[in-house]
Amino acid sequence: MSIEDNGGAAFPGFNYVSSNVHDGMTLRDYFAAKAMQGIISASGDGEGYVDYKEFAVAEHSYAMADAMLEARKK
Repeated sequence: MSIEDNGGAAFPGFNYVSSNVHDGMTLRDYFAAKAMQGIISASGDGEGYVDYKEFAVAEHSYAMADAMLEARKK
């Protein structure tokens, strides 16, 4: 999946000051943030420490987001 296929805006809205529509975050970013919350909450050593870079949490979160966007097409 290409990054350009980001699912569109997650929370588009109208800017009443400038009369423009703002896109907000992409649906891909929103899905990745939700996946990251789950990964982080389910990880750890019981002492509250996780080396997030070692476990590539961001990369796994975006991989999950890409899978979720792909599943939406079916």
